[in-house]
Amino acid sequence: MALTKTKITEKIQQELNLSRTTSYNIMETFLEIIKQTLENGEDVMISGFGKFCVNEKKARKGRNPATNQEMILPPRRVVTFKCSGKLRKSINDK
Repeated sequence: MALTKTKITEKIQQELNLSRTTSYNIMETFLEIIKQTLENGEDVMISGFGKFCVNEKKARKGRNPATNQEMILPPRRVVTFKCSGKLRKSINDK
């Protein structure tokens, strides 16, 4: 089962005794800060959780699996996540 924005909002609401609207706004603001930082090409590091890194991918040869036609895939940026040691330990100790 996936953790959704609705479930996160409900958890913030319960833990901090805030209104649903305020909880939703907190979550949306937090996500927007992360998105803008990544769009600017900067990494996001959250202590005790992990690091979101923006990596540059070069153009490369590929093929369309439906037609088998070769093509050049354009350069792009991708986001990767590296979990912190604390999070890794917490996950593996369960």
